[in-house]
Amino acid sequence: MIVEAQLNRVELTGILIERKALRFTPARMPVVECVIGHQSEQIEAGGARRVECEIQAIGLGEIAKWLQAATPGVMVRLTGFMAAKSQNSKQLRLHVTTIEFVEGNQNG
Repeated sequence: MIVEAQLNRVELTGILIERKALRFTPARMPVVECVIGHQSEQIEAGGARRVECEIQAIGLGEIAKWLQAATPGVMVRLTGFMAAKSQNSKQLRLHVTTIEFVEGNQNG
């Protein structure tokens, strides 16, 4: 039996609105939770649609260190995957696997 790979990849640009303090897992892995604000215009069913949302995100390891060093208000380009916030929650959160700081954002 052939099993298809399940696709779960997100690519998003936005503003770092909020970030929590760096913490560590019991295995001493650095973790930072944050909120990303996204605004764009997308084409849906042939028409333009304005998109504005806030995305809960989390970074572990080196990504956590980069997020901790970032100043709220900075523009970022993130890639990652979506997963439930916890075993007891179905609320989705973006798990960041790459981060790029975008120059030319509104805060300089």
